[in-house]
Amino acid sequence: MKAIIGKKVGMSQIFDENGHVIPVTVIEAGPCVVTMKKTAEKDGYESVQLGYEDVPERKLNKPEMGHLTKAGVSPKKHLKEFKLENAAELNIGDLVKADTFKAGDFVDVTGTSKGHGYAGVIKRWGAQRTPMTHGGGPVHRHAGSMGSSSDPSKIFKGKIGAGHMGVDQVTVQNLSVVKVDPELNMLVVCGAVPGPKGSLVTIKSTVKVHKIKQAGADISKNPQKASGRNPQKASARNK
Repeated sequence: MKAIIGKKVGMSQIFDENGHVIPVTVIEAGPCVVTMKKTAEKDGYESVQLGYEDVPERKLNKPEMGHLTKAGVSPKKHLKEFKLENAAELNIGDLVKADTFKAGDFVDVTGTSKGHGYAGVIKRWGAQRTPMTHGGGPVHRHAGSMGSSSDPSKIFKGKIGAGHMGVDQVTVQNLSVVKVDPELNMLVVCGAVPGPKGSLVTIKSTVKVHKIKQAGADISKNPQKASGRNPQKASARNK
């Protein structure tokens, strides 16, 4: 697995060689520095801790500053541990840059969704309002009856209701990397990424499995289907 910490810059669009529009999100990925290393002999597994974004020393407490001073690393605002595939090769103080990834890679991006404050059931859950006529009263956007009676005499957990909306950890899986610029620490991925502009995101290799389509995979073995009766006709149609 490959991973890096970055910031969401914003969304844009680019055009491929065929003139198709590709919606993309630009991420300022790294550079990250290795602040701690765990080994199988000492800790039971191999991983590295990455630090991202310089911060004044006065903004860190003594345990945090002591941890980074021991590693010989400048004060960092964000620390996160990853089980990287090359964790054994990395040492404390090494840099992880955007060129860890390359165009064509598939990644999972994790961020914190935008906050929408205290929201009602219509905005938060897409509930329907009550009719506006025939004595509906001033409760058109209320949650309404919860369907509870003397049994069970309570509302079960998970029932939709008003409350705090957003500011949740969200992971968008299987986004393709369109472009990588190590000089600008820029990572361009296809699609949307959770969070507002400037928010922290982590980019990791996707957990999805990409299977290579074999020749004739679209030809059915069922004789009742057209592709099963005449495979040559089906293959010609797909060309």
